[in-house]
Amino acid sequence: MRIVLQRVKKASVDIDGRCVGKIENGYVLLVGFEQGDHRELIPPMIDKLLKIKLFGDDAGRFAYSLPEVNGALLVVSQFTLFADLKKGKKPSLSKALLPDVANQLYVDFLSELSDKNITVESGEFGAYMQVHIQNDGPVTIILDSKELFPALYKE
Repeated sequence: MRIVLQRVKKASVDIDGRCVGKIENGYVLLVGFEQGDHRELIPPMIDKLLKIKLFGDDAGRFAYSLPEVNGALLVVSQFTLFADLKKGKKPSLSKALLPDVANQLYVDFLSELSDKNITVESGEFGAYMQVHIQNDGPVTIILDSKELFPALYKE
């Protein structure tokens, strides 16, 4: 599981010209799942992203987490996070988890986030979306479950 987290002042996602999710002050999460990912990765990834201190204090230092500033989340599925460009000019997406399994993990991820007493908006799995982001900083962090929690992978 890979998450690209961007701290934003505001963000929204449109599908067919219709806004389906919109936030102020928070994070946009681009979320992708690869072969080998499973449901047990979701709780520690959520715990990690909610504890990261990326919001500044009066001196501009990272001091506060998303819940501490009452921030919101805009979550967008992004299977291209696992694109492989080692050969040729077109990305291979063979590392990405099959759509039906990835969709279930995406639904589980959103469900677990909604239990955390924070505002959660989202795109639609598999849809062609336009994501509008006003970065704050910009601050961008990549969270990769294989790097953060290698013990949770079965060999």
